[in-house]
Amino acid sequence: MTITAYQKLERNTFGRLVLTDTEGQVHEGVVPVRAHPISAPDEGVSLVGQDGHELLWVARLSALPAPERELLQSELASRDFMPSIQRIKKVSTFSTPSQWTVETDRGETQFILRTEEDIRRLGEGRLLIASSHGLQMLVPDRFALDKGSKKLLERFL
Repeated sequence: MTITAYQKLERNTFGRLVLTDTEGQVHEGVVPVRAHPISAPDEGVSLVGQDGHELLWVARLSALPAPERELLQSELASRDFMPSIQRIKKVSTFSTPSQWTVETDRGETQFILRTEEDIRRLGEGRLLIASSHGLQMLVPDRFALDKGSKKLLERFL
C-alpha cells in the first residue's frame, strides 16, 4: 500500500495507532518504523501491523497532511531514543574499555566505550557512539564540539 491507500490514521482511546485502509479494514496497534532513522529521518516510514507485516509505506513524512504527520512524528519520537552528545567532559583512560562522562541534550551521563570500533563515522562530521549497554548516542557535528571535547574524541578516532 502507498500513502494514498488509507482512509484514516488516528489514535484510539488506549493511545495506540489505528489505521483504516481504503477497503474499510481497521488495523489496531500500528507501529511506525523508520527505514533510515539517522541519515534520512523524514524519508521512508513503514506502518507495521501487530503481525509484523507492512501495512503502509510513507515515502516522505513531510508529504502527509499535518494531522497525520504530527501523529506519526509524535509516535516516532516516543520510540526513538538517541541522545545527542554536546560535550565530552571526561574520559577515564585513552585505551579501551574506558568510561566516558558526557553532556547530552538529555542531561549528563556516563557510559563505557568497549572498543574504538564502537564509534562509527556517518559522514559530514556525524558520529554514532555505542555504549557497552547498546545505547546509541549521536554526535551531530564533531567539528562543532568545544576544543576540550575534540581533543578527547580525537584520541579514539
